[in-house]
Amino acid sequence: MSAVAVVTGANRGIGWQVALQLAERGFQVVLSARDAGAAERAAAEIRQRGGQALPYALNVRDPQAAAGLAGWLETHFGQVDVLVNNAGVFLDNDVSLMDLSDEVLNLTLQTNLLGPIYLCRALVPLMKAKGYGRIVNVSSGYGALNDMGPYIAAYRISKAGLNALTAELAAELTDTNIKVNSVCPGWVRTEMGGASATRSPEEAAADLVWAATLDEKGPSGAFLRYREVIPW
Repeated sequence: MSAVAVVTGANRGIGWQVALQLAERGFQVVLSARDAGAAERAAAEIRQRGGQALPYALNVRDPQAAAGLAGWLETHFGQVDVLVNNAGVFLDNDVSLMDLSDEVLNLTLQTNLLGPIYLCRALVPLMKAKGYGRIVNVSSGYGALNDMGPYIAAYRISKAGLNALTAELAAELTDTNIKVNSVCPGWVRTEMGGASATRSPEEAAADLVWAATLDEKGPSGAFLRYREVIPW
């Protein structure tokens, strides 16, 4: 059976490119998005290109949905090899912490931090059962504690928390062949990054796929950008 990769927020942008590039490497990709139709259209395009891709409608903010995905994976494949926590929101550009609404704060934390926590808790047991796993948390330089600045508070805090999740989970999995890393893809030309960004989705996805396919000598518990370790 092909190795199985789950990519969240994979109906467009970086996530879709990650799914495509993993499929091109022979992975069976489970492509998740909140909207079932968007997930199916994105998966169908990968299948048209010769890859293996299945859609899965997933609200990452729902812990029961993460548990449901784990059960579905176990039933259909009996395994999961890669998890790319790509789904994310950026809702508070140029907003001060003092002016941040509870709605934006909660939605940002639920999507960018709690979602990956739920998915890791749900899928790591399947990785442990196989004795192999690679988890990539899509982070940002805005989440680096040594480079904090004013504004963008919800997004910064959510990505700093995601980095903490990476370090914590990697420490708990030290004696396993499951690697967990945070990857900053850089400034990317997506709906979130805008047209002026310096990197293409293809370039950014290649770095994420590299982290998702590390060999046993590769890092774990690291914060990476352009395949190099950067400060937390």
